[in-house]
Amino acid sequence: MNIAILGAGIIGVTTAYELAADGHAVTVFERHTSIGEEASFANAGILSTGCVAPWTAPGMAGKLGRHILTSNAPLRMARPLHAADLGWMRRWLTACRSGNFAANQSRLLRLAIYSQQRMREVSASMAYTFDRSDGHMVLLRSEKDRRQIQPALIALRELAVPFHEISPSEARQLEPALHPHTDLAGAVYFPQDEVANCRQFAIILRDAAEQLGARFEFSTAVASIDPTQPATLRITNADSPRRFDAIVLCAGVQSAALLGPLGIRLPLRPVYGYSVSAHIPESINAPRSGVTDEHYKVAITRLGQRVRVAGASEIGGRPGHIDDGAIRKLYKVLADWFPAAGRLSKGVQVWKGASPALPDGPPVLGSSGIPGLWLNLGHGASGWTLACGSARVLADQIGGRAPAIDIEGLGLERIMGHGK
Repeated sequence: MNIAILGAGIIGVTTAYELAADGHAVTVFERHTSIGEEASFANAGILSTGCVAPWTAPGMAGKLGRHILTSNAPLRMARPLHAADLGWMRRWLTACRSGNFAANQSRLLRLAIYSQQRMREVSASMAYTFDRSDGHMVLLRSEKDRRQIQPALIALRELAVPFHEISPSEARQLEPALHPHTDLAGAVYFPQDEVANCRQFAIILRDAAEQLGARFEFSTAVASIDPTQPATLRITNADSPRRFDAIVLCAGVQSAALLGPLGIRLPLRPVYGYSVSAHIPESINAPRSGVTDEHYKVAITRLGQRVRVAGASEIGGRPGHIDDGAIRKLYKVLADWFPAAGRLSKGVQVWKGASPALPDGPPVLGSSGIPGLWLNLGHGASGWTLACGSARVLADQIGGRAPAIDIEGLGLERIMGHGK
């Protein structure tokens, strides 16, 4: 088939590769000048099965109410808030109360495990290397942190996710550069998690997809999808429409505006994350792989010769506005755990990016219900973890094959069946 893909973030690039590998003619449209310019650009890089979970855990709504103005808020509301943000928050609160957390966590975990397997298969098939390391550790500052994480660990045991609860001394053996004077009550180690450079992988995969015949058209904005001809695109400032056999929508938060005229009201909103990246002057002072501070929900990772500290989950606000408080928190957590890891005097990269999120957690994969239009959307902060698996699932669906995993609850019916 002749297939158009809208969006060249990590989701769009992995989808392009899988469809091209299946023998389809693929054209990718991207409004930016290169791939991975938004959520894929400078994320933490953690590929985690152990930490992939919906934000709708029992009690999360109460935490939001208590901590909305504090530095360790699980989900922070910025200003200004749009009506769509408020609608998203209402659906999120409903999802927190609905009792579906366990089902959504299971859906995410199935996809995450499969995605990690698929990423390794794809990586092994290509003659490329990229910044990558094994293991990921969740740091617990206090006994309170240890107590609060236990319900999540019980769920992970039930889902057979491998992890080890370890002592402070064991944690410092795994990560010798951890600051000895920062309180550490223990840690949870996920041996099958890893850290990898998302944008670097996307660049490699774009090259691999092009070798299979895929075409990428940058600085090309899609104005609309013709509702009377769903496999037809209207390009901004182009004289004539572009026709395809199928379209896959991976365009992040812009996807909702393209779906609206087609009668699909998808509650997709940007949740912003922040990161700071700096050169590592002395390797001995940097993390070996990746850690997450459970209290502050901040990750610190090593990506080649750079250390990256990433966190914050902010809904609302403006794309170009950098919240000084969010950046201060990142610097604080880095100083607490790896005070000499990065050269902060020059060459520091500060980034803010939007992850398109759905209020109940899992993405939407599969048919839109409109002939010829397919969806690969709403991965939120887990986009890097879920990308390779989501792309392979969608390629199998388009090819008329049964995906390798159970995809119950990952279709559009999960969202559209709960009211508009």
